[in-house]
Amino acid sequence: HLYDTAKDFYDMAERYYKDAKHFQDKNDFVRAFGALYYAHAWLDAGARIGLFDVGHDNKLFTVD
Repeated sequence: HLYDTAKDFYDMAERYYKDAKHFQDKNDFVRAFGALYYAHAWLDAGARIGLFDVGHDNKLFTVD
């Protein structure tokens, strides 16, 4: 169950990252930036609840 949840979080992050690339290719940098932030938010949330081991990297993730 935990593996499936982590996979879902990662999948969402990957989809938003692909959206960011799509918008960047269309020179729509505002939407690209927004999508990139959503991608990171999924990874950050996963790290925060313990789905992803990011060590104690509190510069990129809100783990502390």
